[in-house]
Amino acid sequence: MKKNLFIILLGLIFTVSCLVYLPVQEEGIPPEEEYYEEPYDDVSRGLDVSYFYDYLSPYGIWIYHRPYGYVWIPRDVPFGWRPYTRGRWIWTDYGWMWRSLIIWGWAPFHYGRWDWDRGLGWFWVPDTVWGPGWVTWRSSNLYIGWAPLPPGVPFVVGVGVRRTAFNIPHSHWVFVDGNYFLDTSLHLHIYPYERNRTIIRYTVHKTNIYVRNNRVVNEGIGIDNVRRITKKQISKYELKDVDKAEVRRIGPGQLEVYRPKIRKSDTAKPKTVVREDEAKARISGERTVIRKTDKRVSDAEREKDLRDAQEREVRILERSQQREKKELEQKLEEKRKVAKTAAEKNRVEKEHKAKLNNLQKSHTKEKAAVKKRHEEEKKKVVKKKDDKKEPEKKKVVKKKKK
Repeated sequence: MKKNLFIILLGLIFTVSCLVYLPVQEEGIPPEEEYYEEPYDDVSRGLDVSYFYDYLSPYGIWIYHRPYGYVWIPRDVPFGWRPYTRGRWIWTDYGWMWRSLIIWGWAPFHYGRWDWDRGLGWFWVPDTVWGPGWVTWRSSNLYIGWAPLPPGVPFVVGVGVRRTAFNIPHSHWVFVDGNYFLDTSLHLHIYPYERNRTIIRYTVHKTNIYVRNNRVVNEGIGIDNVRRITKKQISKYELKDVDKAEVRRIGPGQLEVYRPKIRKSDTAKPKTVVREDEAKARISGERTVIRKTDKRVSDAEREKDLRDAQEREVRILERSQQREKKELEQKLEEKRKVAKTAAEKNRVEKEHKAKLNNLQKSHTKEKAAVKKRHEEEKKKVVKKKDDKKEPEKKKVVKKKKK
């Protein structure tokens, strides 16, 4: 009897040990060996998150937005604006580094996460870990794209960003023709987001943010792939720390960067917090142009900026659509050459006609969506101008009565 009990006990121990050590791969998470298991020093005795609250207040508004707490909304950004669009990508010893052209860009593009709300637009959720660019990537032989990581994607200390099975809305992606990826005026080549659904079908999604030598590195799209797509030699820059928050210089082999160490604080909060309903009312029709300084922009300048941006979007859209048609014609010619019989040639022609018909429908839909958005943007600019004129009319009437 004792012998049987001893055998049963051994069997239970063996079974439990198998359960404990059996590796279970969570869906969407790459194997552990693909990541560096190194510590990351995110402890600072200096500034806390209140520094973000104070610094960013002149450039936007803070609201309390569940479930994230205090979030920041930038003011005076263009219609259709998305994070990581006004600047350029630079290859550094930290991987792909986003160099913003906006004076406040040192903070929201290198700490924390961005998210979008229908009533609020884009808003930034603060965090304390600095990174070269908190984005995920998509690429193909023709396109390179990126999108801000949402707040729900955690940075695992000592590991990096491990979870890749997260959903990015199609409108959040920023795509360019791969040839322009290294351009210093990148925003001039960004596709209108109405094209994104089509481009996403042609691209592969990849996230690769990890920790190496106590550095957060973003190598989501490999340097060899970028060389092949852009057909350019790529220089590598070392980051040089500076102690002032402004758009930094880039010199031979060096890029100046402001990245203070920030610690978390449960008691810190913005000095001025706007109610969410009030924020939605103030945001409507207000954000029309990015300003590097506090210089006032006239209504005529705003209308011209919007008109130029819309015309550029239409040109980029049409050029991209024409290229798709050209590629479809090239594939048709290749299949015609391979086809040997009349029946095969007939089948190739029918397939091409069906694909061309679907493509034209898709292009028509994209153009209609862009046109609709452009009309809505124009109405908002006109409404804002009329709203500003209304108080002036009242003042004139009051003076006449006197």
